[in-house]
Amino acid sequence: MLATGTEPIAGGGLTPGPLLSRPVVIACTASIVAMFVGLWFEGRTLFCGCGSWSPWVSDVESRHCSQHLFDAYSASHVLHGVLFYAVMWFGRGQIGPGWRLWTCVTVEAGWEVLENSAMVIDRYRTATIALGYTGDSIVNSLFDVVSCVVGYWLASRISWKWSMAFFAAVELVLLACIRDSLVLNVVMLVYPLEFVKQWQMGG
Repeated sequence: MLATGTEPIAGGGLTPGPLLSRPVVIACTASIVAMFVGLWFEGRTLFCGCGSWSPWVSDVESRHCSQHLFDAYSASHVLHGVLFYAVMWFGRGQIGPGWRLWTCVTVEAGWEVLENSAMVIDRYRTATIALGYTGDSIVNSLFDVVSCVVGYWLASRISWKWSMAFFAAVELVLLACIRDSLVLNVVMLVYPLEFVKQWQMGG
């Protein structure tokens, strides 16, 4: 057993059980390796094409965005983790905490592969403000999964009310700073609104 303990659940109760076990670690690693292979076959580069790497990129309109370790959109991946924890919490009676974490990692890794497919990249370029988006680097996708796990872990440590407050706060900060957010990104990807796109572009 790699780690044991108790897991807070929404409403303040505690569910006893292992947080991580060797099978869960192996399964999470396998999901990440599968993501790496999928991204590689999609033609994703390992690092930014500039030939160097940076831990943080602040300019979301730069060609370096989504190519290095973290950027403003990493915050939206943290929110992925918060949402995954909320959804998986309803299955706590049937699925142990470690396997719920694995499900989160696997879904997020799967999304990274789908997000970097030609179909979704083209959708981003035509329907959202990501006009020059060409996909993520493999390293950026890896750290997007890390960000998601951070969000999942945070949600597991606090009550559902604080999770909701955190989600709303991050959304508002993103809207104020980059005129985009997780919710707005999903809306624009599924049902683009021209007036929103104009606002995002500074119009």
